[in-house]
Amino acid sequence: MMKLKNKTVLVLLASVLTLGLLFSFSNKDDKLFSIAKNLDIFASLIRELDSYYVDEIDPEKLVTVGIAAMLEELDPYTEFIPEENSDDFRLMTTGEYGGVGALIGNRTGINMILMPYKGFPAQVGGLRIGDEILMVDTVNVREKLTSDISKLLKGPANTPVMVEVKRGDDTLSVNLTRKKIVISNVPYYGKLDEQTGYIKLTDFTTNASADVRKALIDLKSQGITRLVLDVRDNPGGILKEAVEIVNLFIPKGKEVVKTIGKLESVNAVYKTTKTPLDKDIPLVVLINERSASAAEIVAGALQDYDRAVLIGRKTFGKGLVQTSIPLSYNSQVKVTTAKYYIPSGRCIQAIDYSNRDENGNSIAIPDSLRKEFKTKNGRIVLDGAGIEPDTKVELKSYSPIAYSLVARNHVFDFGTEFFRANKEIASPREFEITDKIYDGFIKSLEGKEYDYTTYVEKSIEDLEKYAQKEKYYDEIKVQIEDLKKKVSHSKEQDLVTFKQDIKDALLEEIVSRYYFQEGIIEASLRKDAEVEKSLEVLNDRSRMTKLLIASNRSK
Repeated sequence: MMKLKNKTVLVLLASVLTLGLLFSFSNKDDKLFSIAKNLDIFASLIRELDSYYVDEIDPEKLVTVGIAAMLEELDPYTEFIPEENSDDFRLMTTGEYGGVGALIGNRTGINMILMPYKGFPAQVGGLRIGDEILMVDTVNVREKLTSDISKLLKGPANTPVMVEVKRGDDTLSVNLTRKKIVISNVPYYGKLDEQTGYIKLTDFTTNASADVRKALIDLKSQGITRLVLDVRDNPGGILKEAVEIVNLFIPKGKEVVKTIGKLESVNAVYKTTKTPLDKDIPLVVLINERSASAAEIVAGALQDYDRAVLIGRKTFGKGLVQTSIPLSYNSQVKVTTAKYYIPSGRCIQAIDYSNRDENGNSIAIPDSLRKEFKTKNGRIVLDGAGIEPDTKVELKSYSPIAYSLVARNHVFDFGTEFFRANKEIASPREFEITDKIYDGFIKSLEGKEYDYTTYVEKSIEDLEKYAQKEKYYDEIKVQIEDLKKKVSHSKEQDLVTFKQDIKDALLEEIVSRYYFQEGIIEASLRKDAEVEKSLEVLNDRSRMTKLLIASNRSK
């Protein structure tokens, strides 16, 4: 028999262990016996492949692929985390890592700085948005993946790292000292007007509730008497932090969420344990289709207690709880162990991963199976499809030309050029894209490609395709060609017609160069439909009261 290579020793060990399990269970109906049997088959398969397959194989890679394929049969949230990814997982759960404090990415094939976080080494050391990353210490990173560059930039706090960047025609070497990077869950808070506070909550990592508490205390010291809490685009995170945030607004001893799973050990009821910071302040919570998990717990619990008016769009619908379980060799698995239920008794999970259609795809819970529940005031709410707002605001659509200009990085590049030419600008709330700036942007587009298909042109293309498929094309060919000519877009005219869309994109891009992430958020609030609706509701106390009463609920 062929001599086995060293890299299969672990596989053999696994095989021996599973054989031990096989001898422990003789009843083939026993699930443990089935698990042990199939583990042994899997270990034997890897061993024989390593011995006999015509080319060299990487057993570790094969096993990882096998694990991923196995977990795909469950849900998207159950995942294997190998040792090399543990730092990224820690960042997701704690918001902490050792590094330089910068978001990097690839734009049109160039690795660059997309956002240095204010006050951290990259920003303090002078790195800017748009800087092309050439070297990290002695490693040329021009052709590397951004994930590999990120790993090179990270490291223990207080260790040095050299970053070489290209800025325009200049090449700069910047010596930085890595620090412990703690990303705040509240990147911005401030006043919308003299009475109204605003808190942007982007995550639920460690200290999320402390971040919100600190912001609210500061805003109250500035005299606010009402609040907008924004959890749009918040993917969720730590359950405990969600409970603590709800506790800022509702009394001690109230149930916020309970988890129910297969094992008794995962069943739990989470209640508020502290005196609230403010149980009476008029409150609006902003939600959208990317508000998920812990964000939905906060919004849903406050809705169930009729403590806040929810404005925006229906949330994502993630009502599943994950638990991290350590495995051997410093790996771990994040596994779905329970579903959570908010105070009214509803679970807002939108996808049933235990049932699949004929194509093997998980299915959404049909409306016919959604159940009715009631809030504290008797308002009817439904389970099975996320949290629905009390007042809906439609998603803003942007013109195709604006999408094209952003996607092709023309807006990004102009922001970089503008920053190099202008030392400072007005505050995010005061800065405007003047016609002079806009004309400069249009001039910068000369010779650049930014073609696109309008919505009407796409509809005509679809009509032509289906006409050809269904043999009607010859009969309506003349009419289709006539339509094409009539709706053929003019890029020059669209630059005028959709000027405001493009100005809005330019505004946020330019502001980001001077005021970073906080500035983008602050600038975007000026023309935010959900924020405008929030102020409208908060300014009309009788309307707000009616929204929270069963017989007068308005969508």
